[in-house]
Amino acid sequence: MFCPRCGQKQLSDGTRFCSYCGFGLEVVSQLLPTNGQLGWHQPAPAGPAQVTPRQKGLRQGAMLLASTFLVVPLIAIIGYGLLGLPGELVAVAAIICFVGGVLRMLYAQFIEEGGAPGAQALPSYVPPAVPPNYLGTPAQGSALPPAQQPAAGFRPRRFDTGELVTPPPSVVDHTTRLLDKQTNESPEK
Repeated sequence: MFCPRCGQKQLSDGTRFCSYCGFGLEVVSQLLPTNGQLGWHQPAPAGPAQVTPRQKGLRQGAMLLASTFLVVPLIAIIGYGLLGLPGELVAVAAIICFVGGVLRMLYAQFIEEGGAPGAQALPSYVPPAVPPNYLGTPAQGSALPPAQQPAAGFRPRRFDTGELVTPPPSVVDHTTRLLDKQTNESPEK
């Protein structure tokens, strides 16, 4: 195998990079066994998997539910114990965190979409190895017709594009013609 960029002969067909110029030869080694036909591969998903809205909602609800065990004791110690706030504030915080977390998880489970955001299931397309012959013409070795030589002495016709535009009449044309007539007449008078 030879490098397509610099022409350097490679030691084996399994070489990943050219030893002379560093050109990547992985695709070239895939083209050799298939006579230049590159197979279609499903592209690998780039980056981390995206979180669906349903998964995001369930996580938010679980965090709000778990925050009950941190927020309620802090409000009880700081608010009720140190600052002297009413004890009902601790009960309200416990209810809001616990019930809010449960409601958020229920909303995510039953109402939000479960599919990936913006992802649609598209059918996979694999191009045909040979283009279809819709016209029923006999198969040719090449898609282009054979080259033709022009006949001997053949010159393409050249068009005179200057004849297409006529100059506009001038204002002084009439006066100039009168001067020409006066100089042609003999001065007999």
